Amino acid sequence: MWFLPACQSLYLTEHGPVVSLGSPLISGTVDVPLFDREALIAALRADQAGKSTFPEFLTATWRAGVVRHDVDFTARKVAYYGPNGEEYIEDYPAVQVN
Repeated sequence: MWFLPACQSLYLTEHGPVVSLGSPLISGTVDVPLFDREALIAALRADQAGKSTFPEFLTATWRAGVVRHDVDFTARKVAYYGPNGEEYIEDYPAVQVN
């Protein structure tokens, strides 16, 4: 689970939970952007095409109104959530690493 804009990850593993903190996207008290599905999809496609860094991707998803996302590695799905219960789910293909 990744919490925007704090850039905090929570990994639930068979060996126990692990938290990872990154550099926050914002500080102080700010309004949360409205959820914008089209802007989120544009950010995803840019990232998938290698046209953004991970920090740029996070900033773009925040600007698209995403407050957290969950990754299900078994089902190969990522769910992106807005502040008012909005949701966008994307499947991703299996990748072979040699």
